[in-house]
Amino acid sequence: MVKKKLVKKPSAIVNRRARFDYELGDELTVGLSLTGPEVRAARDGHIQLKGSFVTVRNDELWLNNASFSLKLNQKGQPGARTIDTEPRKLLAHRKQINELSVRKKEGLTIVPTSLLTTGRHIKLVIALGKGKKRYDKRETLKRRDQEREASRAIKRA
Repeated sequence: MVKKKLVKKPSAIVNRRARFDYELGDELTVGLSLTGPEVRAARDGHIQLKGSFVTVRNDELWLNNASFSLKLNQKGQPGARTIDTEPRKLLAHRKQINELSVRKKEGLTIVPTSLLTTGRHIKLVIALGKGKKRYDKRETLKRRDQEREASRAIKRA
């Protein structure tokens, strides 16, 4: 009798770099138009959102530069994968798309923050963000270190 290893699959894939690089504002949950192998990669957690962004083209939202590690079904090559970064269409209501395009023209960036794979549908959480400068990033790191030191001091006392 062969025992199978239980692998815990992530329920959400988080873009941690987005919170560091941008001051995030309003969030919106949208759907994705995916093929079968892309859905499998999402459920297995083989997606990288780092460096990805959302554009508005022809009154549609598109996810660009997101890396999907797709499984190749070839004989003799178990676990063979290929990286696919082509644009994917996002599904949102017309009012939401119009509002995002207006905000984008004001100079904000639409950034994906996380990919939710719980339930039947796969959803992407996007947020409007304003890019941080280098000194803002240093300030964020400094504040994080100070909070960590304070919590350590409280635990010791």
